[in-house]
Amino acid sequence: MSMRHFFSFFSRITMNIVIIKYNAGNVFSVSNALERLGINAIVSSDLEVIQQADKIIFPGVGEASTAMRFLRANGLDLLIPKLKQPFFGICLGLQLMCKHSEENNTDCLGIFDENVKLFPPTSKVPQMGWNLLDATESSLFEDLPNPAYVYYVHSYYAEVGEHTVATTSYSTTFSA
Repeated sequence: MSMRHFFSFFSRITMNIVIIKYNAGNVFSVSNALERLGINAIVSSDLEVIQQADKIIFPGVGEASTAMRFLRANGLDLLIPKLKQPFFGICLGLQLMCKHSEENNTDCLGIFDENVKLFPPTSKVPQMGWNLLDATESSLFEDLPNPAYVYYVHSYYAEVGEHTVATTSYSTTFSA
């Protein structure tokens, strides 16, 4: 999956895009990727800046309980579930949108009723490598072949639920 396809959903119309900064890993990687595509984004943890965004990206590489502590300490845990704009969670960002994570037994934001689980012990963890993304008819994936290949590096996965728009299988099928 190319970066262009991955972020095309956010660049169709010139808008105010905010990348939520919450002391998790790949915030600036996402910012730099958007910049290379000619898309300007603001990196911020400021509640007012986030509320005024047209679209929001919630990236992350990190650990669930530490990230949730930062969100709670800065009021983001109360703001994020109330946002109505298009909101895109990547990796830990998606996981934090779920109800609970097995990673350090962490209560998350509860936007989705699903849990985040550690891959079973029969799997090689972390999952690292290319895998098929099976996408639904979401506009997020309209420029991608179905299925498309995407790259993963993760040990935890979000369960499939009613809001899942794409899945991948690695010892189990999970929300992608």
